[in-house]
Amino acid sequence: MPRFSIIVPVFKVQGFLRECLDSVLTQSFTDIEVIAVDDCSPDHCGAIIDEYAAADPRVHAVHLAENAGLGGARNAGVTHATGDYLLFLDSDDSYTPGALAAIDERLRRTSDPDVLVFDHVRTHWWGSGGRSMTADLLASAGTDTFDILGSPQYLHLFLVAWNKAYRRDFFTGHGFTYRKGLYEDAPVTYQALVSARRIGCLDRVCVEYRQRRQGAITRTPGRKHFDIFPQYAGIFAFLDEHPELDAARPLLFERMINHFLTTLPNTERVPAEDRGDFYRTTVEFHRRYKPAGFTPPFDRYRLQWRLTASSPYAVFRAVSALQSVGTAALRKKRRLHKTVARKAKRTFTRVQRTRPLDPNLAVYSAFSHRGPLGDPAAVHQAAGVVAPHVRAVWVVHPGFADRMPEGVDFVLPDTPAYHRVMSRATYFFNNVNWAPGLVKREGQIHVQTHRGTPLKHMGIDLLGRPAALHHLNVRAQLWRSDRWDYSLVSGRHAERAWESAYPCHFTSLPTGAPRNDVLVKGDPLRGVAVRRRLGIPDGRTVVLYAPTPRDHRKWYDPRLDFERLARATGPGVTLLVRLHPQYARAAVRGLQLRDLERRGLLIDVTDEPSVEDVMLASDALVTDYSALMFDYACLDRPIVVHADDWEVFQVTRGTYFDLLATPPGHVTTSTGQLADLLISGTWRDERSAALRAAFRTRFCEYDDGNAAARVVSLVMLGQEYPPPPIPQQDPGRLRDAAPSGLTKSTR
Repeated sequence: MPRFSIIVPVFKVQGFLRECLDSVLTQSFTDIEVIAVDDCSPDHCGAIIDEYAAADPRVHAVHLAENAGLGGARNAGVTHATGDYLLFLDSDDSYTPGALAAIDERLRRTSDPDVLVFDHVRTHWWGSGGRSMTADLLASAGTDTFDILGSPQYLHLFLVAWNKAYRRDFFTGHGFTYRKGLYEDAPVTYQALVSARRIGCLDRVCVEYRQRRQGAITRTPGRKHFDIFPQYAGIFAFLDEHPELDAARPLLFERMINHFLTTLPNTERVPAEDRGDFYRTTVEFHRRYKPAGFTPPFDRYRLQWRLTASSPYAVFRAVSALQSVGTAALRKKRRLHKTVARKAKRTFTRVQRTRPLDPNLAVYSAFSHRGPLGDPAAVHQAAGVVAPHVRAVWVVHPGFADRMPEGVDFVLPDTPAYHRVMSRATYFFNNVNWAPGLVKREGQIHVQTHRGTPLKHMGIDLLGRPAALHHLNVRAQLWRSDRWDYSLVSGRHAERAWESAYPCHFTSLPTGAPRNDVLVKGDPLRGVAVRRRLGIPDGRTVVLYAPTPRDHRKWYDPRLDFERLARATGPGVTLLVRLHPQYARAAVRGLQLRDLERRGLLIDVTDEPSVEDVMLASDALVTDYSALMFDYACLDRPIVVHADDWEVFQVTRGTYFDLLATPPGHVTTSTGQLADLLISGTWRDERSAALRAAFRTRFCEYDDGNAAARVVSLVMLGQEYPPPPIPQQDPGRLRDAAPSGLTKSTR
């Protein structure tokens, strides 16, 4: 008997079916059976499931004699199931890697409850969406189990079949069946939740829920959406048959009316000409099923609740229209307030710009105002020693203000203090561009530190690559880059790349990357302290995995099977995972990695503020095409390039050189290859060291551990101190690039 019976109803999904089945059959957890039910699909779906059944004994193909609909196909699958638990997966959706293992682990940890609910992420044709609305609710359950009467808030969980695992004997013992028509999930979901004595939750994204661009019946207006009424009538018929569940009646009545009120104004469901009938049926259900003594909820539908108790549709429609007018008026009032405030700020800023510049004031920002990080932080620290007379002020987003170190001065964006320092400072250091509205005054000096050496195309070099240009305004980017006076580079490759990407008026300073000073010099005690703070036992080999985003994917798309890698390398290896900052709030990252971390398979260090700390704490770097490889080379520790989609990346993003021809270490293309490399010890062999040395010589030629002090000396003091690390064949380069007078005209 398998642990899981996974039922996949199939109808007109030949374009998605293979991806769905592959997501199930390639799971690390294999104690499953897959029951694929061909609901008389007119395309090639039947042949596809037969092909999978012939290739894998875990797949059972069921062909229905006539179309039964989504609910009927699920019911048919249940009759063939033999597993401990029933899972339903729609044939255009898919499981995330490691989902079944996580579900099994949580079921065992909660002693096999009647129902386990897990999370999902919406995937659109352009990429994945954000966290589900019930993610926090799932997380709050922890590893406890509950029933609905004691925890009624869990009736707000997503009303679908495919985000739950039902214990089979519980499901079949209660005779749960899906009804024909739309909204078929509602009766089974609510009946199961109110009947279950023990319900568990798993706050991990296990399902990628595909929002198809077309063909979704839930976004097709018509009378079919009136199916919602007989579906809910079936729920109350079930309660009539089970008087022991009568205490759940008020809860389900509330969910029913709210569902109706949500569906009524939805233009993708109920056409305007049918809304009167829909409302009148809602009123009828309100009168028929309202429990004695019921009190309407105090939520955003509270006025509609009162109307449905007694008012005709004309009144309901008029009140709804008035609410819309009131909402529009409130928006207009808020826009007016913003306009007045904007004018006042402009006036204040113009006054500030009439005052002289402060020659001893420097403004810093990093990563869109996240605080003292990266190269600007290293320059700030060096300035405190080399140019202590220059006052430093950081621009910090309000969400990061509480993380500011004690004694470091800062201002919040778009405040009077911000406009004051931005109008009067002489020096500006940033690793991204300043806001478009910033007016650069004559005499102000802007230093662009960047965020590493570029491998992938940037700026105008992205023209002709639509995926990379999505939501990127190159013209505006170049306009902001025209404000740069100096661009810091770690080598001649970076200098050529930045000048190609941004053909603006700046001067490249061959100083090295300030944030790499600590990597070049090394700091063993700092690395040990970070390991202890992260809870890494002594003697472990620590591998840092840091991938770069994919422009053709809106959200994070795992390139490695972390669970398989962690289990293969064993307890002697600790895997640190650091995703790109733009994925910090991604649903799959936030829930999938958290689940793996909870099980001790990895440590998610995406939110660690200092990437330098994470690098110092590691023994090796695994990356794909991230600029972090150039920084890590300064540590002189092994680097592995995991290039499973190199050709696709070159086409969609473009690169300044062929990484696979001159890699900084060994190259892998699959999780299995990477695991073998780490287990065998090949990752740190002589070839790895030779490749890394050649890579460092080519791309890190100016990184000598004195970059930050060099930047401060050149920009703030006009001095060539400490001595530049320029190759002997080019002795005059720094002298020609060094600022003289340090006064730049307005860009």
